[in-house]
Amino acid sequence: MEGSIMADLRASGLGGVPKGATADRPSSPSVGDVFYNGDLGYMEMYTAQGWFAATPINPGIPTSVVATNSGSSRAFNNGRASVAFNVGTDGGLPTSFTVTSSPGSYTASGSTSPILVTGLQSNTAYTYTVTATNNFGTSLGSSASSAVTATTVPQAPSITSVTPGNAEVSIAFSANATGGSSITGYTITSSPATTTQTASSSPYTFTGLTNATSYTFTMTATNANGTSAASSTSSSATPQNLISGDILVVAGGGGGGATVRNQPSRNPAGAGGAGGYLEQSARLFYPGTTYSIQIGGGGSGTTGGGSSGTRAANGVNTVFDTVTAIGGGGGANGDLGSGANGGSGGGSADNQAGGSATQGNSGGATGYGNAGGVGNTGGGGGGAGESGFATGNGGSGKSWFGNNTYYAGGGGGGGTYNGSGGTGGQGGGGNGGSGSNSSGSNGTANTGGGGGGTGSAPTQSTNSVGGNGASGVVIIRANAAAASTTGSPSVTTPSGYYVYQFNNTGSITF
Repeated sequence: MEGSIMADLRASGLGGVPKGATADRPSSPSVGDVFYNGDLGYMEMYTAQGWFAATPINPGIPTSVVATNSGSSRAFNNGRASVAFNVGTDGGLPTSFTVTSSPGSYTASGSTSPILVTGLQSNTAYTYTVTATNNFGTSLGSSASSAVTATTVPQAPSITSVTPGNAEVSIAFSANATGGSSITGYTITSSPATTTQTASSSPYTFTGLTNATSYTFTMTATNANGTSAASSTSSSATPQNLISGDILVVAGGGGGGATVRNQPSRNPAGAGGAGGYLEQSARLFYPGTTYSIQIGGGGSGTTGGGSSGTRAANGVNTVFDTVTAIGGGGGANGDLGSGANGGSGGGSADNQAGGSATQGNSGGATGYGNAGGVGNTGGGGGGAGESGFATGNGGSGKSWFGNNTYYAGGGGGGGTYNGSGGTGGQGGGGNGGSGSNSSGSNGTANTGGGGGGTGSAPTQSTNSVGGNGASGVVIIRANAAAASTTGSPSVTTPSGYYVYQFNNTGSITF
């Protein structure tokens, strides 16, 4: 028995230390056994981790590096990976290991596999290498692991706006980064608290709030790894029992033009003024808010006579709160082609067009008696008459609420000598004067209608006057009564609505 054991040990002559090739190592070694490895050329010792060099030598290079993402509950941009590896057995016994990421060079150390690396950026792919260290030095780096994407909880979302409604607030937000894993939902919390509510997309309507109470909101995003940090607190929003309604805002109409020089062979007349620009739209009103109203006056018509002149005056703008309607353009004189800013006046008798519209009205017609255009908002003024040509009628304005009540009609053009003037457009436009030096008619008050042009004059001493444009108006229809008003509006209540007509500057508070 003893002889066979000694034969297996193959004493090396080094104090009884067994020797041989790597394959000759004892098959069942105990911790502390030594073996002279002829393949490697150094003495080895068996440890709990296997055979290692028993001589002063750097540790072997770690092998089989495998990384695994472990993003559960990790904060955004603080990802974590678990890096496992095998200890290299072609060197000295290691005492520690260091893992290094690429990119970023994030490192972590430990004495055994696996090692956790933290601080990784969300949604970024990393590879990892491992080195081993002992008292004699550090090994070369291992081969890199396969790339693994670090994931975390999402970045905190951002609340971009809060819009109050009736017992609710509409909350718009941006999702921001997902953390590398798809966001599955959002949680929104109000302050003061009502209920915590969940959302899937922006905007979200947060319901169940108390009117007249000021609220702020925070929110979080959730993915498979967990829930983000809370967003910054939103601005405040106060739900109200909002009042729905409509508004009509009509500017003053332009004045009518006149004859400005003696042309017996042509007898030019003045063109009609344009209807004021008209704004109408649905509107929500906030209780306790005061809305200011400024009514624009009509433009003055021009007086005839002389050999030159300027066109009639534009109407004045009308303003409701932040809504502005532009005054209608003054009509061209018998010898001028200048037109309007807010809406086009009629064309002059010199075949010159009325002014171009700057706010969407159809243009007033070119002269020689063409009719005014029908405006998208206010009607264009009628063209001026001249011998041998018809006189233009004013363009029609627009109705409101579909009730056949019209506003902002254009003024009629002046008639040729001994001829009739043009008819004012539907919506308060003034009629043109007849061709016997007659003045144009004024637009109907508080309709924004344009003034009529003067009729042609047989002599240079004419003193006929173009009609004045009509003043504007603001009409408010609401589903609740106003708390107070100024400016003495008229009030009617058709079909359960409250309708306020402002002919004068004032205000309304709901």
